Amino acid sequence: MLRSPAAAATRKGAFAIPGAMLALAALVLVALTFAEWRAMAHQWWNIDTYSHILLVPPIIAWLGWIRRDELARAGLRGWWPGLAWLVLGLAVWFVGREIAINTIAQGGAVMALQGAVLALWGLRAGLVLAFPLAYAFVLVPFGDEIIPPLQMVTAEIATALTRWSGIETVASGILIDTPAGLFIVAEECSGVKFLVAMLALGLLVAHTCFASWNRRAWFLIACVVVPIIANGIRAWATIFLAQYVGAEAAGGFDHIVYGWFFFALVLALVLGVAWRWFEREPEEAGWSADEIAAMRWVEQWEGCAPAPVTIGIATLLAAGSFAVFAQLV
Repeated sequence: MLRSPAAAATRKGAFAIPGAMLALAALVLVALTFAEWRAMAHQWWNIDTYSHILLVPPIIAWLGWIRRDELARAGLRGWWPGLAWLVLGLAVWFVGREIAINTIAQGGAVMALQGAVLALWGLRAGLVLAFPLAYAFVLVPFGDEIIPPLQMVTAEIATALTRWSGIETVASGILIDTPAGLFIVAEECSGVKFLVAMLALGLLVAHTCFASWNRRAWFLIACVVVPIIANGIRAWATIFLAQYVGAEAAGGFDHIVYGWFFFALVLALVLGVAWRWFEREPEEAGWSADEIAAMRWVEQWEGCAPAPVTIGIATLLAAGSFAVFAQLV
């Protein structure tokens, strides 16, 4: 699509002041919640289960970039309820720190940034950016809580397939005893890292490539079910191979296969099957400015837009108040 220089200049002007104010607010909020962002970055970089999250910030930036024209058309203006979301996020962050639950504190840090966007850019901009704003929650590492049940499911699948293969098997929980030796479905073999990565990818593809909620639901179900079944098959394959080449050799083969190569195979399977039902290009995903303007409730909820300087100062004061409060408590 060709764009005139005048249109580009208009769009640039529309983003200049609101963009600068959002950048300043984001800098202040990240500084306030720096411990949480540092902890998240450490997990992204050093823990294999969460390494896929390193791709999420550029994905969010890309999602925002392809919506820039709709943002300019929707208009950027302050919105007081957005400030309430920012304050709620900081409250969640503070509570999470006080009770020493990192996931809650980190989720609150993300909410605060979402609130800054809503407060400084407005309800219409928030609706244009609804998915990338919500997708920001993927930045919070999660998955450790589901490791034990995933271990059990993997063990059940592997045990069933091993018995189906005619191999004498005695199983108890995550322990699988066979003639070739005793196998344990360890935490690193639970498949959690591929499940959370597939969920992150599934949410992105479901939004950008599907318009039907029914197809989105089926695709997300596949993103959960297929990795779990595939991981059970992988565990069975290791046990089956061990009966002929020994447990050590089979384990070595498993370590080679069980990596991003395995994830690529599962990903190719899910996307390969779903591709024929893709309904749109990523640029077409999300509400347009015209669709938002047609929503009657939007104008009612917008109310009177505060001056940019007023909402900007209020945003900084909210962050500063929590900074002082956190030091005093």
